Amino acid sequence: MEDTSKIIETLYEKATEFGKAGYELGKLKVVDKTSDVVSSFIPHSLVFVLAASFLIFLNLGIAIWLGEILGGIFYGFFVVAGFYGLAGIFVHFFMHKRIKRLIGNNIIKLLLR
Repeated sequence: MEDTSKIIETLYEKATEFGKAGYELGKLKVVDKTSDVVSSFIPHSLVFVLAASFLIFLNLGIAIWLGEILGGIFYGFFVVAGFYGLAGIFVHFFMHKRIKRLIGNNIIKLLLR
């Protein structure tokens, strides 16, 4: 009878250790994924800010240049704004689902890596 209780006690201790090890492994996996997501987010954010700054100044230059050609600076800004309005409408109606799927798939790949 004592042998059975010792075996059950040993089995219980090993199961407890296994559960603790699994819990610690899960915590380490979460930390790994979180650090991977954050470390890839920061460089992408920096590239986004630099690209956005470039595009803002490029658009300002195009708007002023078109304004001089059309005879009034505000005309250039209207043309550039109209272009972006049409591009936004096109993206909204024709590319929205495709872009959403692409971003969702990339997030899933990053988390499951």
